[in-house]
Amino acid sequence: MEKQCFGNEFSTTILVQPVDDHDLEFIENEVKLISELTSSDFRLIALKVNDWNKDLSPWQAPPVFGKEGFGDGATGTLKEVLSLCADKNKTYYVGGYSLAGLFALWSAFKTDVFAGAAAASPSVWFPGFLEYMQSERTRCNAVYLSLGDREEKTKNPVMARVGDCVRESQKILCDQGVSCVLEWNKGNHFKDADLRMAKGFAWLLNG
Repeated sequence: MEKQCFGNEFSTTILVQPVDDHDLEFIENEVKLISELTSSDFRLIALKVNDWNKDLSPWQAPPVFGKEGFGDGATGTLKEVLSLCADKNKTYYVGGYSLAGLFALWSAFKTDVFAGAAAASPSVWFPGFLEYMQSERTRCNAVYLSLGDREEKTKNPVMARVGDCVRESQKILCDQGVSCVLEWNKGNHFKDADLRMAKGFAWLLNG
């Protein structure tokens, strides 16, 4: 995976975010917005994902729109992410938008390397994911969740569950003793992704 780095190269606080080409168009603005929302110093590593539906999915699932299903490449992607998080003197946070948000949330259950996770408009409608959260325990201390207030207003029956799923996700995390906030944003899934991600990372950095 290609990586691009932003922010202070000497910072001991590292934000890791899987991205696609669309995210990269707005990543510099996201970094600027994070800087405006927090006084904390940080370095952001943007990891370009090759196959979005495969590389960020924890297990295989059928298509929910179009013909493309979901693979089980998240384990390999997490291994690659963790290779960038080997310095014990640094603090690491993972975050992502949409399916990358699901990946960030899932990663927080798989490893204790991350101090927190920012899951903006995460795909928590993903088949079997709520059941996974209920059967496992997260291994980080703080999780930021957000959703657009129009995201659950869709005709797609699977994706229409996202509102109920994100509310339940927050409940599960809070019941596990995790510091967890759920922020609602104006608009649908495609509105202000850079701002939504910035708000998530800033919330984590602000403690």
